Formats: sequence, C-alpha cells, structure tokens
Amino acid sequence: MESAEIEPERVHRVVFHEITEPAIKEAFAHTRSINMDLVNAQQARRVLDRLVGYKLSPLLWQKVRGRLSAGRVQSVALRLIVDREREIEDFVPEEYWTIAAEFRPEPLDATFIARLVKVDDQDVSLPDQASVQALLDDMEKAEYRIAKIRRGERKRKPLPPFTTSTLQQEASRRLGFTAKRTMTLAQQLYEGLDVGNGGATGLITYMRTDSTNVSQLAQSEARELIEQTYGKEYLPPAPPQYKTKAAGAQEAHEAIRPTSARRLPADIKKYLTTDQFKLYQLIWKRFVASQMEAAVYDTISVDVTSKTNLHAYLLRASGSTLRFSGFLVVYEAARDEDQHLEEDDDVRIPAGLEEGQKQILKRLIPEQHFTQPPPRYTEASLVQTLEEYGIGRPSTYAPTLSTILDRGYVERDNKRLVPTETGLLVNDLLVRHFPEIVETSFTAQMEEGLDKVANGVREWPELVGQFYETFSKQLEKAQAEMPVTRAELEKVGRPCPRCGNDLVIRIGRFGKFISCSTFPACRYTEPWLEKIGVKCPVDGGDLVQRKTRKGRTFYGCANYPDCQFTSWKRPVDTPCPNCGGLLVISNKRDAQCLQCEQVFLLDKLNITAPETA
Repeated sequence: MESAEIEPERVHRVVFHEITEPAIKEAFAHTRSINMDLVNAQQARRVLDRLVGYKLSPLLWQKVRGRLSAGRVQSVALRLIVDREREIEDFVPEEYWTIAAEFRPEPLDATFIARLVKVDDQDVSLPDQASVQALLDDMEKAEYRIAKIRRGERKRKPLPPFTTSTLQQEASRRLGFTAKRTMTLAQQLYEGLDVGNGGATGLITYMRTDSTNVSQLAQSEARELIEQTYGKEYLPPAPPQYKTKAAGAQEAHEAIRPTSARRLPADIKKYLTTDQFKLYQLIWKRFVASQMEAAVYDTISVDVTSKTNLHAYLLRASGSTLRFSGFLVVYEAARDEDQHLEEDDDVRIPAGLEEGQKQILKRLIPEQHFTQPPPRYTEASLVQTLEEYGIGRPSTYAPTLSTILDRGYVERDNKRLVPTETGLLVNDLLVRHFPEIVETSFTAQMEEGLDKVANGVREWPELVGQFYETFSKQLEKAQAEMPVTRAELEKVGRPCPRCGNDLVIRIGRFGKFISCSTFPACRYTEPWLEKIGVKCPVDGGDLVQRKTRKGRTFYGCANYPDCQFTSWKRPVDTPCPNCGGLLVISNKRDAQCLQCEQVFLLDKLNITAPETA
C-alpha cells in the first residue's frame, strides 16, 4: 500500500475459497482489510528462499557443474531420499520364523488358522530353523482346547476431507498421478469448467490448503444428500469435526471439497476429461464419506492352548466381520504397497466354537521370514514425510518434487524415488558445508518462525537477519573449502561416432541430451530419447519420445533409420481389445487403434492419459 501510495482505508481484501457465484458475492459483500502480518510472513519466506537458492545454486555451478540448484525445501527433500537409500544399502536382513496351526473344532467340518504367540507365557522368538524344529516335534503330540473366546465391536471412522498433501498422496496411490499432474488437474477443477450451464463453474474449493475445516453450509448440504441417497442410519447425530495433523496448519482455510455435494460425478462426467473426472470423483467421494457414520465390525479372538511335558503353548486367531458399512459404501482409502493389513484381518473363524472345545490339529505351518529394509520413498510417502516434519507448505510439494527430478538429482524407478550420482554428490556437499540448511528439524523451526511472523508475534527482519548471520559465514567458508568435485556423467554404453570416445548423458537448458565425454574437444551431440515403455509394432524395438526442429513432440522407433515407424499421438502399452494392435491416445478421453482404427474410451480400458499426451 505504501509502495502504491494508496491510503490504507481505501484498500480492501476479498477472500473466497471457491469460484462460484454465491461465494464471490459473499466475499465482495464482506471485504476485509489487508493483514500485514501475513504479507510480512510471505515476504520473509520469499527472502529466505532466495537467499538459499540464489547463493547456493551458483556455488554448485562452480564446484560441481552447471544447471544445478539448491533450495530451502528441495535440499531437505533430497536428503530424505538419499538417507533412505543409504539405510537400504546398509541394511542387513535378519532371519526369523513363525509357526501357525490349522485346527478343526470337534465335531465341526470347518477349519481355521491360529498363530503361535506364546511359549511358557513368553513371547515367541524363533531365530532359526533349529529352534522351530524343536517346538514342532513337541507340538505334533499335544492336545489342544479353546481356552477363551472374546467377542467385541470395533468402529472405523472415516478419514477427513482432503488437504493438499493428502490429495496428492491418495491420487498417487489410487490413480497413479504425479503430484504435478494432480495439482494441474485440481487447478482446472477449481478455476471452473463448463458442465452444461453455459459458462465455467468452479467444481472444487481452493486446492492449496492444509486445513480439514468444512463450512456449515457444505456440511448441511452433504448431510441432506447422505440421508436422501443412503438413508438416515448412514448419518451421524452431529456433523463430524476434524483437526489437521499437519504442523503449523492454517485452520482458517477450508479443506478441498466439491463446491456442491449435489453435483454428482456421474452427472458431469461427459463434460470432463478422463483424468479430470477421476480426480473430481476422488474428491467428491472423500468429502461425502467424511460426513458419514463410522463402519462397524464384529470382532472375535480365540485362544487355543495346550500343555506338554516340555512346554505350554498359546495360539491365537482373530478376525472381524463387517456388520454396518457406514462410510465404506462410498469410499475406502488406498494403501501404499508397503502397508500391509494386520496378520489376523483375513482369518475366517467358523461359527459354533465354544470354550473348552477340543481342537483337532490338522497341520503345523512353519514359515521362514527375513526382516525387510525400509522402502524407498514414493511421491506420496515423501509428501507425507515432509508434512509430518512441518517442512514446506501445500503450494511447495509439487514444485519441490518436479525440481529434484528435473535437476537429475532423483529418478523414478517403478514409482520409487532413487537418488542419482549427481544427487548423492550434491547432497553430501550440502550436508558437509551447510548442515543446518538440510536438517529437517532446522527447516521445521524456520517454518515455525514464519508462522510466528504470520501471527504477529515475531518481526520478519529479525528472523531473516538471524538466519543470514549464520548462513553467510557458512557460505564464505564453503567458497574457500568446498572442493571442485565434478559429478561423474552417466555413460550411454556406446562410442561417439565422431571420435570413438564414450558418449555420456548431460543436462542442459532444455533437459537431458547426449554428447561426447571429451566435450569441448569433440562437440558431437544428439538428443536424449526418452523411452515410453511401449514396443514398436513394426520391429519390436523401444518406442521413444522425440521432438521436431520446431519443438513438436512425436513418437518413433529407437531403431530409426532402420525402422521408420512414427506417430504424432502417444502410444500406450495396452493392446487393442478388438485386434491386439497398437493403441494411441487420440484425445483426453479416447484411444484409437492404428490397425483397425476402432476408438475406445480410456476409462473403459482403465488407461490414464499420460501428462505428455
């Protein structure tokens, strides 16, 4: 206001969370004054980010190579990935065994499986086959009876509506979307699309938020819909209240939800692209489910005991049966591949069991296991970890992931994030010379400081000054002491056709390209051809993404010029259901077969349109 020379009383702030006519009218009817604390917090965040990025990036250009970057959030994200990779490399698996038993209750025909949980009132520890065999020989001779049956009830509450972080995580797990793809689609849904009303309609609320709050109006509308569609029993007595687990979340915002719960996904599907529809449906289902009753399970736990001359044994079987579906009638969250159900969740326990009942031992089931290393991060699990540490803000997650991938610090391997040699080198240099910058606790403390500025309890120049006092000394020392360490370039695996030396992959202004390892002595270059995971229909070679001289993308066989197959449209690895030919993405909704020319809906084939389609 001072810079624009406008009197403060003439400046008003309009706040709305959705682009709909009622929301816009409400916002202009109740304008606010400018909150300078929020302005100062944003200014401090921008200055801190530029201090780190503008100072460290040139240092990396000088000491490692050009086109590299560092950042207050991206460097911490890289460190998390590198540390996890080294945990995996250093992991030493340990052997352990388990014993289960299949019982038939006398006089029933059905059987069930129980796990050995205690021997002589001690938790079972079976480190090797020898210790297992000693028990098996004894357990074979034992007689078994049911000692105790416990029946109960378990309620499973719905998850809260989406925040930016949880939306990116769930879209990654369930739909296979990258964080960048998710945010691009969410932006389109927020800005508005024509859904048959003759103009753009905002379909979701603002998608950069860390709050799980929901307006009373939206809750009331959802409750009416739930009662009319599913019945009164699916409606909780009072609207659920959720509190976000994110550190430093700004509770004044709303969660991500449909602007109208009555705008059913099926009703607007024909107006949306396949991916827009998938994301809108995900948001709609999660929100509606969040306003519904809990699911109810009947639980049962059965203890089977036996005592021999050598040992006393306790085996246990537990199971649950869904009695009332509740919110599950609408939505159930996806799990990461590394998340497993509890061992007992799928145990089927027959009816007719009684305490004291004799159990016929059908077989013993010894199993060997090995402890597993921690899994590599996916985009979903990395975003979740950043949020748990309180690092970054909703608007930073997708750009952070894009940056560390674009810089060549990290590569995707079957959805997993794997550090490259360049990523390992850059991380190690930053950890050695700027330990605070890449420390999760320090970065989280900086976020807390910025929140204090936003709340008016700390001055932003003092926060920035305190940071820069230490940072400038570290920078000066690093300039003098950081060694020039050139990142080893990845070899292509074939010689330069001009001079015979190795070809290597480099990263330039426009991404990866191939050049001679002796550059600038030999200036041979060729484009980097990105494989798309589809085989050529002509000779079976890899199809790659190429660009024309004017920058237009097309797809062709890697064996060019021996094979001259090309396509302007992106091929997919799903064969044509009609003739088995090659399908290409003809638009955001359809795929067409190049052989029989039949057109298919992408969602019918369970195909997600690639971002480059």
